[in-house]
Amino acid sequence: MTSHRVARRVTLAVVGVLAVAALVVSMVGVSLVRRSFPQTEGQITIPGLSGTVDVLRDDRGIPQIYGDSVADIAKAQGFVHAQDRFFEMDLRRHITSGRLSELVGDAGLETDKVIRTMGWRRIAEAELPTLEPSTRTYLQAYADGVNAYLRGRSPSKASLEYVVLGTRVKDYSIEDWTPADSIAWLKAMAWDLRGDYSDELARARLSTRVTPTQIAELYPPYDLANEPILSAQDWQPTAAGGQSSAVPPALARSRAATAAPSSSVARIVAASDTPSAQQAYAAVGRALDAVPQLLGRGDGIGSNSWVVGPDKSATGKPLLANDPHLSPGQPGIWYQIGLHCRQKSEQCPLEVAGFSFSGVPGVVIGHNDRISWGFTNLGPDVSDFYLEQVDGDTVLRGTTFEPLTTRREVIKVAGAADVSMTVRSTRHGPLMSDVLEDFGDAGERSPVPKSDAPAVIGQDYAVSMAWTGLRATKTADAILKLNAAQNFPEFREAARSFAVPAQNLIYADVDGHIGYQAPGQVPVRTSAFPGSPPGYWPAPGWDEAYDWKGDVPFESMPTSLDPPEGFLVTANQAVTASATPFLTTQWDYGYRAQRIRDLITQATKDGGKVTAQKMASIQLDTRNEFAPVLVKALLAVPLRGAEDSETEAEFTREAQDLLRDWDHTTPADDSRAGAAAAYYNAVWANLLRLLFDDEVPEDLQANGGSRYFAAVGRLLDNPKSAWWDNRQTAGVTEGRDEILRQAQVEARLELTKRLGKDPDDWRWGALHTLELTHQVLGGDSVPGYVRAVFNRGGHRMPGGSSIVNANGWDASVGYETNWAPSMRMVVDLGNLDRSTWINQTGASGHAFSSHYDDQTEDWVKGRQDPWPFTEKAVRESAEDELSLVPEKAS
Repeated sequence: MTSHRVARRVTLAVVGVLAVAALVVSMVGVSLVRRSFPQTEGQITIPGLSGTVDVLRDDRGIPQIYGDSVADIAKAQGFVHAQDRFFEMDLRRHITSGRLSELVGDAGLETDKVIRTMGWRRIAEAELPTLEPSTRTYLQAYADGVNAYLRGRSPSKASLEYVVLGTRVKDYSIEDWTPADSIAWLKAMAWDLRGDYSDELARARLSTRVTPTQIAELYPPYDLANEPILSAQDWQPTAAGGQSSAVPPALARSRAATAAPSSSVARIVAASDTPSAQQAYAAVGRALDAVPQLLGRGDGIGSNSWVVGPDKSATGKPLLANDPHLSPGQPGIWYQIGLHCRQKSEQCPLEVAGFSFSGVPGVVIGHNDRISWGFTNLGPDVSDFYLEQVDGDTVLRGTTFEPLTTRREVIKVAGAADVSMTVRSTRHGPLMSDVLEDFGDAGERSPVPKSDAPAVIGQDYAVSMAWTGLRATKTADAILKLNAAQNFPEFREAARSFAVPAQNLIYADVDGHIGYQAPGQVPVRTSAFPGSPPGYWPAPGWDEAYDWKGDVPFESMPTSLDPPEGFLVTANQAVTASATPFLTTQWDYGYRAQRIRDLITQATKDGGKVTAQKMASIQLDTRNEFAPVLVKALLAVPLRGAEDSETEAEFTREAQDLLRDWDHTTPADDSRAGAAAAYYNAVWANLLRLLFDDEVPEDLQANGGSRYFAAVGRLLDNPKSAWWDNRQTAGVTEGRDEILRQAQVEARLELTKRLGKDPDDWRWGALHTLELTHQVLGGDSVPGYVRAVFNRGGHRMPGGSSIVNANGWDASVGYETNWAPSMRMVVDLGNLDRSTWINQTGASGHAFSSHYDDQTEDWVKGRQDPWPFTEKAVRESAEDELSLVPEKAS
């Protein structure tokens, strides 16, 4: 599900009168705007510090923190995060606690109901005492630093957003920050980056609209022509047992073949012919869509990360690149920072810099003085939906009914009465279909596997959700261990704690080693059908055969150190070519990954070496790897239809000619390639609409991501597929060539209206724009004067979906960019001061700060800034220095 409902952000109707807009405009240039700007020079007293902490900021406002203890550095990080991004932090904690309505009124109520049902905050509070003492100490010190910033500070002195919201939400007061606030944000990260949940529901809803063969065509198997992360050479068992290429026998038996279940779908039976189950599936879909995208969600949310070993590097040391693809916004998701112990020791091991989340201590992605690491989404299937047969407050289990677990939640709503709700859960998890009113149509039957435990006819159905993120885990431990790790064994040990979201972790160190580790809690469960992987369809909750059977052991998770090939590429593709996949079968289909591999191979041909500059240029590659396949088919189609004149055909041919000598790149502006890219992408969007929209629900329309590359590629070789017939044209069977012709004709007409009659004047960037919107005050329901204060945009973007420069777009919505590289970095392990980085927006969350969006233009153009790391380099680049000092003893 990646159309407008997945693109939904927390753009809420929090202001409704022009008087508010006038108020905001009147603020410009007056002291109220600057009240919340941080002090970046001089001295500030912070309670609880054991010594002075120095905060050095460069010309981008990026802080580097120097202290004598981990606790002091954590306090300073909390203080600095709050200085620059506190409204973002406060918004995140309200969302993740199910308390958004307290901040924005009843516009946040649906979100609160869903998150209270899942219980993110309750899980975070349960998780805190399970963490290592050092982590708890770090989290508390961080919270103390945030609260030191908040001490005596009114909301208007914390951020301008509170002034605007104050016209609707009266008497709002800021609460102290707690360690659980930080942990809850990790649940949000895990939620957005989990795999397969939407496809499982989508297949259930499609099962009575289209044939099993069509579903299999829409979810094709992974094509290993796009190489996986690890080859058989890369992943070998060792005598010490540190690596294992062998899937445990019990685990292997529980997994199924990678092929989509075309034949097995015929054996799927309905649990009931009543609409109850269908309404439950649809209600879950609506509930999931009510959760705001905090990092991003859907097929396009992924990342590129790769590492080149010393033998292929021009520096003789590894080079590591990373650019996570997440939802764009203002401010951006990441916050750059450096954390440095003045004297590194076992007690104070921090010497690290990189990208952090405001609200969470430590560095999430970056490097320390010995190692560097990057993330891409692993995307294992870590959630399952269960169709549950309920009778009042009981649920069927085997042949008898057992009580549901219930709890009461009270949601406070600013400007309105409290709302009370009851959360019901089964042993699998919360009943997500309870949360919001049922909507939509999910077909006539609910596909669930045939079960030996019979359903009881005549009962209501609900849908529960099992998800690894609803457990207490130790991901917070992992972040701090990664920051201090000095070698690959310590890196792997840190990864062991990284439970959710499961990520592909790549590694490089100053000694010349490169490596990979897949961490995370991945459940083991029985396959529903022969030939069908677990989690492909919702399971019958009344049959214990489909319950989870534990997790994949960490020792069985894929890993590699110094692979023979000399480099590693992770871009959300399959991890291994195993015939018994135990992570998921719903990978990204590997077009970005293969393109990166090809570019590295080309650069190292005949003894060539990869430079840091080459690493950065690869991040900007805009070639569409599916385009050669589709263009060949498009050019082979006659453009004159049965009722068309030659003049009409020639009109379309003028546009089609752009494709004949196109190099398949997708630049934004001022080139013939830019014109061709505009036409190609318009053809692609129209082709998807003509192929699929007549047979799928509106909220499941094709987004155009890598799965559709793979699906359409196979359909081109199958001209008799039912997908090529438009059901809305009674008595007519179009066929492949007619649909391809119509797509080209429609695209020509569309772009003529939008961009002009002459195809040579078309530009991809004129269609493919980017608006960086504020998460609360940036939406269409907010007056334009207010949006103008908080939003930034109008950027013409290159690249696209499943392209290395992944400025993605949703073909079911429009051409505008709705996911993108959230940052870019290239780390040079030969000289860390030669590393480079860039953020999507800027360090500041204050709308009128010079650092609110001062990195955006360079980010759009693909430029990166120098990344100073050693104290000498940091001080040479510093423009401001702030000293945080302890309170004087009385």
